[in-house]
Amino acid sequence: MADATDAPSAAEMMQRWTWLAGKAQQMLMEFSTKEATDGIVLGPDPLGLAETWGKVISAAASDPQRLAQLQADYWRDALALWQSFAGLPGGVARPDLGVDKRFKASAWSEMPAFDFIKSSYLLASRYMMQALGMLDGLDEKERAKATFYTRQFVDALSPSNYLISNPEVLQATIETGGENLLKGTEALLNDLSRGKLTMTDEAAFEVGRNVAATPGTVVFENRLFQLIQYAPTTANVAETPLIIFPPWINKFYILDLTAEKSFIRWCVGEGLTVFVVSWKNADASIADATTETYVTEGFLAAIDAVLAGLGVKSVHVIGYCVAGTTLAMTLALMAARSEAAKVKSATFFTAQVDFSECGDLAVFTDDDHIALVRELSAEKGYLDGRYMATTFNMLRANDLIWNYVVNNYLLGKDYIPFDLLYWNSDATNVPAKWHSEYISGLYRDNKLVAPGALAIAGTAIDLAKVKTPVYVQAGKEDHIAPAKSSYKLTRHFSGPVTFMLAGSGHIAGVVNPPSQKKYQYWTNEQLPDTFEAFVAGAAEHPGSWWPHWLSWLQPMSGRSVPARTPGKGKGLAAIEPAPGRYVKEKVA
Repeated sequence: MADATDAPSAAEMMQRWTWLAGKAQQMLMEFSTKEATDGIVLGPDPLGLAETWGKVISAAASDPQRLAQLQADYWRDALALWQSFAGLPGGVARPDLGVDKRFKASAWSEMPAFDFIKSSYLLASRYMMQALGMLDGLDEKERAKATFYTRQFVDALSPSNYLISNPEVLQATIETGGENLLKGTEALLNDLSRGKLTMTDEAAFEVGRNVAATPGTVVFENRLFQLIQYAPTTANVAETPLIIFPPWINKFYILDLTAEKSFIRWCVGEGLTVFVVSWKNADASIADATTETYVTEGFLAAIDAVLAGLGVKSVHVIGYCVAGTTLAMTLALMAARSEAAKVKSATFFTAQVDFSECGDLAVFTDDDHIALVRELSAEKGYLDGRYMATTFNMLRANDLIWNYVVNNYLLGKDYIPFDLLYWNSDATNVPAKWHSEYISGLYRDNKLVAPGALAIAGTAIDLAKVKTPVYVQAGKEDHIAPAKSSYKLTRHFSGPVTFMLAGSGHIAGVVNPPSQKKYQYWTNEQLPDTFEAFVAGAAEHPGSWWPHWLSWLQPMSGRSVPARTPGKGKGLAAIEPAPGRYVKEKVA
């Protein structure tokens, strides 16, 4: 514990508060000026929530008896809660409200007043969400939108998020003489000036030094991507090389964090020649990029560069998230062009092609959201990556927003270095045209699974024409690409398909190295028609799924050949050391 003499004096505290007040005023003036010069004027209800709430009210009014019963149930449990805390006779059982990690500190249970505040909130929020679920007269999209935004509202109202109702914050304020709030206000103003929430000590990491640090060379580039070839660590390698296509809504080094966690480094160590695509952080130079651009100038260009450079007949490919969706389009286009033999196998990490059950992200695909995004990106031609980051954080608001509001702004805690959070904060811009196509054509209209509904470079595509061997990985707790949705890939390809369900979610379900032994995975050789049937008949395996994938890949990888030196091939040249320039570009 720090000595009392280390605490700032009252004069120092007042001086810092005065400076912060001046900074806040200056930021407000700058924001007002920027809003005027940017020319973005949003309507009073850009998300169409007024219409949604109107439909909710109408649905509630259509069945007053059910609503009255729910209200009666709530007041019964609220009375039981009050009797429990007041110690009144009657023996009314206290409602079971479960466990919530927002209230894990002992003070929430040991101090009766705060225990009552917490329990009252949990009880009210449970009934509020239950009320939405029981309403008739709402279609599924309307219900999902109302439920999502009600959950945002309910989460925001948690007593843990406010000074006066959080015993941990009150205790810290007393112990530090308000220093926690001073530090928190400084952190808040800093985040407002940057336009994003700070989650970790970003100064502790540097791309190319302790993340994205696997040795390699940029050997090819165009306006859309840089192609990295990694230095071999084995004398011999498999004949068929591997190209990894990460999503361009994030940076590629999620697959190359620390040496222990790096999927790329592990693949190199297993004797694969590994290439990774590092996408351009969207700016005016690629504002015209569409889905077709990513297929032709991205996927096909990278595949052809590796085939020609190494003199091989085929490659293995991996597509992660949106890159997996686009990989499916690419495979369908190659099949239509009689070029399918160029890809020996295709692996999909947490990807979707059928968006009929795509989870909470569907909330952001209605006409109101699409119009909002077009307005936000109209002038620049690309969507600011901070908007995308906020969207994904809203899917797990308690973990990825309010947790940091409490720790950073109220408790004034120091940031903890964490490579995964550093990557998560390293946002990327995306081309507006591509984003609009993806949201409206796939999420909203689900065109990819309709044969011939989409065309690339003038060629209609059909996923059923893809006969390439496929390995599909999904995350059991994935909130971005739900496992049930990813399983639908198994229904749309005509070739052999292997499906594997990994423990954890969209990131940790992929980044699960053998050394950690943190999660498990499930397999089922029967590959039944439904995801539920797959789970029911699946066998659980402890540890990392990476070796399982490698055992699937190796029989298709050809003979053993001498390891290749990066940049030594036809059309491949050593441009600069990995990780290259593109990955270091930041959002504006």
